[in-house]
Amino acid sequence: MEAFHVWFLDTVHPALKEALKTAGMTCHDATRLTRQELVHQAKNTPPVDALVLRSRIRLDREVLDALPDLKWIARSGSGLENIDLDRAAKLGIAVHSSPEGNQDAVGEHVLGMLLSVLNKMRSGDASIRARRWEREAHRGRELKSLTVGIMGYGHMGSAVAERLAGFGCRVIAYDKYKEGWGESPFAAPPLPHVHPVGWGAFCREADVVTLHLPWTEETKGLVDDAWLNGFEKPVILLNTARGPIVQTTALLRALDDGRVTDACLDVLEFEGRSLEGLDGLSDPDAREAFERLLAHPRVLLSPHVAGWTVESYVKLSTVLADKILGA
Repeated sequence: MEAFHVWFLDTVHPALKEALKTAGMTCHDATRLTRQELVHQAKNTPPVDALVLRSRIRLDREVLDALPDLKWIARSGSGLENIDLDRAAKLGIAVHSSPEGNQDAVGEHVLGMLLSVLNKMRSGDASIRARRWEREAHRGRELKSLTVGIMGYGHMGSAVAERLAGFGCRVIAYDKYKEGWGESPFAAPPLPHVHPVGWGAFCREADVVTLHLPWTEETKGLVDDAWLNGFEKPVILLNTARGPIVQTTALLRALDDGRVTDACLDVLEFEGRSLEGLDGLSDPDAREAFERLLAHPRVLLSPHVAGWTVESYVKLSTVLADKILGA
């Protein structure tokens, strides 16, 4: 069997490398390789037959065209915004991802954030630490009394829906790309307690909105003033998808005037494409918006870790191994 060379551009759980080695593939540590060095490697030996990555390097048309031996790409995780999928398809390059590996983690994280704000956990803890006993100020709300709207019903959205089943709340879902999920007729939902609705009904009924959309040209900046003005009731907004989907300044205005009662953000508009840290804060307006977000008492933040658990770290690799070796 001719040697097959797989280059790991990012660190993933070793289960994937072990599975590929067992299958006879040669694996290379390329976690320090730059974009330019990757392109240069394509002209050398050994060839770049396959790539494993998260989001450190963007595989755009220029890079893909420079890798003539590339057979497949394995993206550990769910987002594919750093891969030119159209170009990959034209070049016959298979693309694998593993949203199944961290959907459970995301579902639990969303629920944790939501329960935290409904029950004012953070401020309640802070009040006790400040030696204040403020019971009335920390009267919570019951999830059962609310309608939770899931926008985007793929792996992550359905995982959230599954975890809401035991709470007795009304769960609605809007996904413009699910066949039959328009205003009428409705497609049968995959879970019996989930009600597919059109956009109009979604805006009328939702008390909570949780976003589970990919980062595309269509979704970038989607949550703006007009979008937030479309809801008939004040909403709790959660975003564990991608930061640039939500315009921070528009969200801050909605928080200030009561259109959004609370915001739970695992991702921020200011994240770089690598998703490994904040970027763009050299801009004064971005820096001001970020500081306002940090200071806001009704904003709960986490550092892009919704899908980042001990269990998901393993599952992301095992799911990819199954897809690659079963292809």
